[in-house]
Amino acid sequence: MRLADLEIFVIAPPAPGWGGRYWIVVKLTTACGIVGYGECYATSVGPDAMRAVIADVFARHMAGESPENVEWMFRRAYSSGFTQRPDPTVMGAFSGLEIACWDILGKARDRPVWAMLGGRVNERIRCYSYLYPLPRHDPDAFWTSPDMAAEAAADSVRRGYTAVKFDPAGPYTVRGGHQPSRSDIARSEAFCAAVEDAMGDRADLLIGTHGQFTPEGAIRLGRTLEPYDPLWFEEPVPPDDIPGLARVARATSIPVATGERLTTLAEFAAVLRAGAAAILQPALGRAGGLWQGVKIAALAQAHGAQIAPHLYAGPVEWAANLHLAATLPNLLIAETIETPFHDALIGGAIRVEGGHVLLSEEPGLGIAVDEALARAHPYTGDRLHLEMQDAPCAYDRENRFRGGAAD
Repeated sequence: MRLADLEIFVIAPPAPGWGGRYWIVVKLTTACGIVGYGECYATSVGPDAMRAVIADVFARHMAGESPENVEWMFRRAYSSGFTQRPDPTVMGAFSGLEIACWDILGKARDRPVWAMLGGRVNERIRCYSYLYPLPRHDPDAFWTSPDMAAEAAADSVRRGYTAVKFDPAGPYTVRGGHQPSRSDIARSEAFCAAVEDAMGDRADLLIGTHGQFTPEGAIRLGRTLEPYDPLWFEEPVPPDDIPGLARVARATSIPVATGERLTTLAEFAAVLRAGAAAILQPALGRAGGLWQGVKIAALAQAHGAQIAPHLYAGPVEWAANLHLAATLPNLLIAETIETPFHDALIGGAIRVEGGHVLLSEEPGLGIAVDEALARAHPYTGDRLHLEMQDAPCAYDRENRFRGGAAD
């Protein structure tokens, strides 16, 4: 069984584009005809350039190899070009390809991926959702409206979710961390109050910042929100400031979470060594794939930390995240995105019911990607999957974060 062929889909989900401007799904086929799918989340170059990176990583490090040799292929990609250090673009490409290898292996052995990663520990995987506008909401006003957030939270609880995430604290910018404005802090507190009032004790509040703040700015915000007992304070400072993250963790009672923008065991290990987070959030389409996910989770367990796989992508990465989650004794929760397009692309193979997912015994990732649907929705632009704004935080007018919606 040898890896033979690669096909790359760059898929544009319909508006409003929850999960990013596009999703990059890879299809690997073995010489004996077994197909596996994966998804690349880290896309810091444009889609055409990323296609070339994925093709190069496959041709250089994986073509002709057995899909079983994930550690060997990882070492080759990780060391490519005399690097042997985390490279988010190369690892983003490798991550999707590695996930596809596990899908192939499961199909070859007629076993689900979770069964090959140590077996199932969690039969029901607890999930959370970001708060998105309901059909009746103004999609622009939603992001600064505590009342609309409360209505969306109440709807999530009605559907069985036991945790919701939101970020009313202003923009993330290319300039790095900033001090939050007083109005951003006040709005964040108002959101917490309204959401808590709507949900009571039925669900946790997840504060989903996006690395916006300096350590001191994050501490100011965290202390304001402590009375609402959030389950976590996500990525309060930029991901390159591990000492700053540790300062925040020491200064607030809210558990600090991070990991969406980290890749490979090396970066997660640095966070744990610094005592900078109690919750790690690997996105497997960036973190190095499923085998790196297993290693990250084991190291987290040794440090008393929990895992909450992150998702802001399509349903193939979601499937991989869930298979990892099923095997983890230190799982906290997994992120999900429910849209008709996510569901249709994998034929409704995975469903959230009562705020939880129960994975099937189907082989591999347990999904079948609708290639006709993928081809019918190609991304034809040249922008990035996600983009940070150039303008700084404003202190004399309202800041508005639009939840990652594509425009």
